[in-house]
Amino acid sequence: MTFESLKSINFVVKSVLNKKYHWLLSGLLWLLIVFPAQAIELRVAIKKDVSSLKIGSSTEAIVKDDLGKQIGQITPMSSLAVKAERNKISIKNLVGKTELIIEPKDNGYVWIGDRWYRGKTRLIREHNTITAINHVDLEDYLYSVVGAEAVSTWPIEALKAQAVAARSYALYKRNSQANNIYDVDTTVGTQVYKGLDTEYTTTHEAVNSTLGQIMTYNNEVILAAFHSSSGGHTENVEDIWTSPLPYLRAVVDYDHKAPVFEWQQIFPVSRIKTLVAGVGNIRGLQPVKMTPRGRVITMKVTGDRGSANLSGKEIRKALDLRSTLFRMSTDGNNVRVSGRGFGHGLGLSQWGAYYLAQQGVDYHRILAHYYQNASLTRLE
Repeated sequence: MTFESLKSINFVVKSVLNKKYHWLLSGLLWLLIVFPAQAIELRVAIKKDVSSLKIGSSTEAIVKDDLGKQIGQITPMSSLAVKAERNKISIKNLVGKTELIIEPKDNGYVWIGDRWYRGKTRLIREHNTITAINHVDLEDYLYSVVGAEAVSTWPIEALKAQAVAARSYALYKRNSQANNIYDVDTTVGTQVYKGLDTEYTTTHEAVNSTLGQIMTYNNEVILAAFHSSSGGHTENVEDIWTSPLPYLRAVVDYDHKAPVFEWQQIFPVSRIKTLVAGVGNIRGLQPVKMTPRGRVITMKVTGDRGSANLSGKEIRKALDLRSTLFRMSTDGNNVRVSGRGFGHGLGLSQWGAYYLAQQGVDYHRILAHYYQNASLTRLE
């Protein structure tokens, strides 16, 4: 963090705190600079179980085998094919039994598949397929995630809120769902990660100015779920997933300016017929079970030969809808879907954060609103 960044933080402190306590928080901020958060390595699965793969490095890179022994080097800016066979994995004449590790020199980048990434590459053979893992510092990982999950031109306070949420979410997944090979992948199932492609000056600023900050509850990192837009109100976690959590509570959203706040789609009725059998010509589609905020849990499809129930999640997936907050009607030929929001509606609303940041609300208060009862904490 630069001295200019520190001055900026102190300006915010002065504007929101009583002068009596300003000296105390200023001192704590200096301590954060002097004693930075400990580096944490994250294992990100970039490619899983592929038959072929191209790798490379922007600088000269060391190649190590299964035992961590250096077995050679690769030259800069070379696109090299990885081969996996029954009893070995190889890059040109460099061979490992089950894995190879590529470590760029001089802070170089690694090429995996079709993108550049920070950190190093671990290539694992599983039978005759290849899994490529990017071992990367958590903060470096976030430079890309914030740019992939949010919009780089948004107000910086919204990007800071996204950085803290993404850091918390990654650590939660690492602590609770990691396997012996990787912690997270690159999909929306965890967090979207596209390497250098989605790094921007603003995402660096958002990550660096929130260095090591996470959301916690009872001194444990929270499941910091986030989504694009809730359609006016977020949900309680138990109404969408499973068990209640004290920090994922339904709150008013401020996403009314989101381009996905309201939407409509029209489909031929045959798209619904493929999901149900034996109901005949579809006459009506009516929600029979909803969340308190109106998301469809179960939809009754009525035809001239009978009726059947579909889950809201099934319908959303089959029709590629933005959310389960929708209603359906039909004229017998087409189905009109009217909906609101984008995503599951839990935790941080990105478009809500955008609006609040536009109104001058800082990231601390944005996070406190969407993660009720949780605390903003610095990693030890």
